[in-house]
Amino acid sequence: MTAARYVKPKHTTNAFNTMVAVLTRTGISIWGSRELYVRGRTSGEWRHNPVNLLTHDGERYLVAPRGHTQWVRNLRVAGEGELRLGRRVERFVPTELDDTDKPAVLRAYLRRWKFEVGVFFDGVDASASDEQLLAIAPGYPVFRIRTAPALD
Repeated sequence: MTAARYVKPKHTTNAFNTMVAVLTRTGISIWGSRELYVRGRTSGEWRHNPVNLLTHDGERYLVAPRGHTQWVRNLRVAGEGELRLGRRVERFVPTELDDTDKPAVLRAYLRRWKFEVGVFFDGVDASASDEQLLAIAPGYPVFRIRTAPALD
């Protein structure tokens, strides 16, 4: 078994993410951006990152283009999170997709955000075959998200 794929962000990525996060916090979504809040798997403290919320075939997804990141690991352990846009907060429950279910979602994600995340896909784009997308699927965690029941 190979090590989980993770692409460490560069300074320019951090700068871009900071800009998107600031805009998202003020209620301005950049192509579907949200700020993901999830509890740290060790500390229990809230952690946050900008993410692209994809809607595909009536379902909503979070894709991790840089691989098995800290937010992915935290979300797996926490089993819930929040998506924020300005003052709007949506609690959600994630379900991680099996690799065999990822190709159509990865294709839709690349079709929408290739200009932003294409560098993380090593030349694979939305025109890739299902076989090509299936081959890279283990390195790209994908979560289907559903709104969590309201708290009493």
